[in-house]
Amino acid sequence: MPVSRPLTSFVLSYRCRTYRAGTHRRDWHCAIALATALALLPAMASAGQATTPETGTDNRTTWQLDPVHTRVLFAISHAGFSQALGTVSGSQGVLRFDPQDWSRTQLQVTVPLDRLDLGDADWNRAALAGNLLDVKHHPVAQFVSTSATGPDAGHARVCGDLSLRGVTRPLCLEVTLNAIKRHPMPPFRRTAGFSATAALSRSDYGIDAWPSMIGDQVTLRIEAEAVRASRSAVNELPEPGDLQTEGELPPPAVEQPAVGQPAVEQPPVAQPAVEQPATAPPPVNPTGVEPPPDEPCPDPEPGARS
Repeated sequence: MPVSRPLTSFVLSYRCRTYRAGTHRRDWHCAIALATALALLPAMASAGQATTPETGTDNRTTWQLDPVHTRVLFAISHAGFSQALGTVSGSQGVLRFDPQDWSRTQLQVTVPLDRLDLGDADWNRAALAGNLLDVKHHPVAQFVSTSATGPDAGHARVCGDLSLRGVTRPLCLEVTLNAIKRHPMPPFRRTAGFSATAALSRSDYGIDAWPSMIGDQVTLRIEAEAVRASRSAVNELPEPGDLQTEGELPPPAVEQPAVGQPAVEQPPVAQPAVEQPATAPPPVNPTGVEPPPDEPCPDPEPGARS
């Protein structure tokens, strides 16, 4: 049991009174007692913290993702010619972690898919359409961590469940902790910065349209910043698991009565690009170049992008 500060003061006072009453060496005896007590106080204080659950067992700090400085970059094959690049900004979430003990990490992030940007308005509309991300019925993606391990304070492997388009699959992030320090710009808040990478198969999440033009593997690069939550805000933040989940969104069958009839601007999934009706701009040009002279060239669709 740790010795309290009042008890230490009592013992010190008693010893000094005893020496004053007994011998001419009382002054240096009191000095020794005082020095001993002062030397023991830090050790007793730390011992008290180590045995107090409220202060000694959880060294994690709570952080809030900064949606302005957090961005998800994805790359996917464009008919084998190049890697199409896109970003999603505006992610929000809560992180609790201790770089000295990654195993107790808790992370929950919500990614607003309507913030997706491929650099072209037609591409954006095609990617968000019902046969791909279907953002009308699944407006967010969400990642919730389930475990974490790390070889050192600067690196970790954070695994969890990614919910995308109504499907939840396991996903692991390779995370690098770039820095934890006070931000140099006002309001000078303590900030943590991270970089992370991951890879997934889009068909695992039911996004399997246009296989001849859009690759299956999606590589992710995440750059994130988080600010330390104030003490008053910690209790107001949702616990990991309390944020809105993909599964809580309305199922497509409720708000899409004509399931068997695709929208005019959305071609049937099973049909190749050449067979699409003239009113449906394809999301991706299958070649991006002029076909050979012996092959018929389909009429170009106004506004279509390759």
